Amino acid sequence: MKKLKLGLPKGSLQEATIKVFERAGFKIYVSSRSYFPSIDDEEISPVLLRAQEMSRYVEDEALDCGITGADWIRENNSDVVVVSDLVYAKQSAVKVRWVLAVPEDSNIHSVKDLNGKRVATELVAVTKAYLKKNKVKADVEFSWGATEAKVADGLVDAVVELTETGSSLKAHKLKIIDTICVSTTQFIANHKAVKDPWKKEKMNQLKMLLEGAIAANNMVGLKMNVEKDNLKKVLSLLPALKNPTISGLAQGNWVAVETVISENSVRALIPRLKAAGAEGIIEYPLNKIIY
Repeated sequence: MKKLKLGLPKGSLQEATIKVFERAGFKIYVSSRSYFPSIDDEEISPVLLRAQEMSRYVEDEALDCGITGADWIRENNSDVVVVSDLVYAKQSAVKVRWVLAVPEDSNIHSVKDLNGKRVATELVAVTKAYLKKNKVKADVEFSWGATEAKVADGLVDAVVELTETGSSLKAHKLKIIDTICVSTTQFIANHKAVKDPWKKEKMNQLKMLLEGAIAANNMVGLKMNVEKDNLKKVLSLLPALKNPTISGLAQGNWVAVETVISENSVRALIPRLKAAGAEGIIEYPLNKIIY
């Protein structure tokens, strides 16, 4: 039986990735003592790897495909195929940034002020390229962790760190002076796997299901019954992916209306729908939306 060797990210992306796979219809079990999770699809052979290493193993064909960040593809200068751009940082459609940060009271106000300074980061190659582009000569050192604390303690002059909201940097009394790059979660494959018809089809199926699961995140379905005299008023309240689905009921003067809306708008919307004449309103969760 053919197998698709799939790399799943271990670490900060692990939980979010497994949740997306579950919503896509796959059950994954991860043992704390194994790097080989089990999955309820006998055609997939999953392996847990750090996102930082994923693109190298995919490029070298040790894996057919994997999930990692665009930042690590760039850091490793990997020649891989991006099958899909899966934006699901912390289960929301948020891109993350690598930023240049310094202490709040620092006299460093721009990248030009870093000449002769020391910068700590895990994203060494990208940071060096950024400094070179800005014609700045600084010492860039690899950081194994606790990067924010290093600059706060005066061990280095600046850090290049990953952030989503910037709150952690503020907590360490750091200020952002520039954005180095923006990153998203990506589903990648090597060129050999993409040329294999069976593997390509399997990856396209995965792509469709994963994208459908992500599209359904924070969305819900809404059903209701509406008397035809009130239909125009109810429809004017309903946002939808395209248009609400309307079907006739046994009672000729009533219709059923169904749509998909953002979960955070339901609380305010349902009372307005009720006031407009909607009855039997049902809200239900969604696992996937396939466009």
